[in-house]
Amino acid sequence: MTESDLLKPEDLEFKRFDADALIKCREFFFIRPNKSCDSGPVDSYIWREYYDVKYCIVNDEALLMTEGGGGKTAGIIPLCAPEKVGKYFRLLERYFNEVLKEPFRIYLADEEGMLLVKEAGLLENYTVKEEEDLKDYLYSGEDLRELKGRKFSKKRNHINIFMKTYEGRWEYKTLKKEDKLSILSFLSEWKLNKDSEGEGSGVAMDEESFDAMESLDAEILGIHDILNNDEVFDSVKIGGIFIDGRLRAFSIGNYNPAERMAIIDIEKADPEVNGLYQMINREFLVHEFPDAEIVNREDDVGLPGLRKAKLSYCPIGYERKYMIIQNTEPHDKQDA
Repeated sequence: MTESDLLKPEDLEFKRFDADALIKCREFFFIRPNKSCDSGPVDSYIWREYYDVKYCIVNDEALLMTEGGGGKTAGIIPLCAPEKVGKYFRLLERYFNEVLKEPFRIYLADEEGMLLVKEAGLLENYTVKEEEDLKDYLYSGEDLRELKGRKFSKKRNHINIFMKTYEGRWEYKTLKKEDKLSILSFLSEWKLNKDSEGEGSGVAMDEESFDAMESLDAEILGIHDILNNDEVFDSVKIGGIFIDGRLRAFSIGNYNPAERMAIIDIEKADPEVNGLYQMINREFLVHEFPDAEIVNREDDVGLPGLRKAKLSYCPIGYERKYMIIQNTEPHDKQDA
C-alpha cells in the first residue's frame, strides 16, 4: 500500500486563510516553480474574505487551497515538490468529486503548475482554457529600477517633473507600524476620490462581470487587515512617498526567493501629482527589492486603462493563467 492510498479526501480539513496561516504556510508557496502573483502568500491573505480562501496542509509536504469566488468552489494547483503535484492534484480532485460532489475546477491555474499536471497525464478528462485577460505582467527588476533607454524616456520625464516640482519637499520612507495612521488616512482619501469616479467593470469571470468598485472595497479591507496585524505587517514590504510631510503614495509587496521575484500587491498614489506613480514604482523597488531579477505587477483584469499603464512599462513576458474544468462526461476530453 502506497502513501497516496492512505490519504482519504474525507479526512481533509480546510481552514480559513488567516494571519496565522500566512506565516505557517509561507514556505509552501516557494516549493515549486511558479511566477504568478499567487506564488507569494500575501495575495491570498488580502483576498481571503472576498474569495473565501481556505487551506489544508497535508503530510507537512503539500498545501491545498480552495476559493469560493463566483459562488462556486475552486481549487489551485497544489503547492508542493514538483514530483508530488500529480499525487496531490488527484487527492484534491477526489475531494471535489467525493466530498463536495462537484467537478474539480481551477479558475486561475499558474502556467508552471498546469504544465506539471499535464506532464503527469492528468488532464485527459479536463477542458483547459487560457484566461487571456488575467495573465500577470512580468518585468525586469533592473529595467524598472533604472529606467534606462528610449523606451522609458516618458517615465523619466514624469520623474524629472516631479523632482523639479517638489525638490526638497519629498522623501521616500520604508513604512513601519508607527506609520499606520498615515497610511489609513491617505487610503481613506484615495478611496473617496475613487468613489466619486463611479463604478466600472472589466472582464467576465466565470460568467459573472468583474465589478471594479466591489473588488476595490475588498482590496481595501485586505489592506486594513495587513495594517492591523503586527505579524502580517512585519512579513511584507511597505514603502511610501511623503510630500511636505504627508503620505501621498504607498506600495505593498512581497518576495518570492525561489524565482528572485518581487510581487507588487498594492500600489496607490495621488493621481493629481504628476510623476508620483512613476516615483513610487521606482523607489519602492530601489529601496525594498534591490536584488529582484523579476517584478510581477499582477494582471489588468481586462480594464483598458490599466492595460495601457502596464504595457507602458515594457513587460519582458507574462505569467499566463488557465481555467481547468473537469468534464462531467467521460467521453468529453480535451487537454491543454
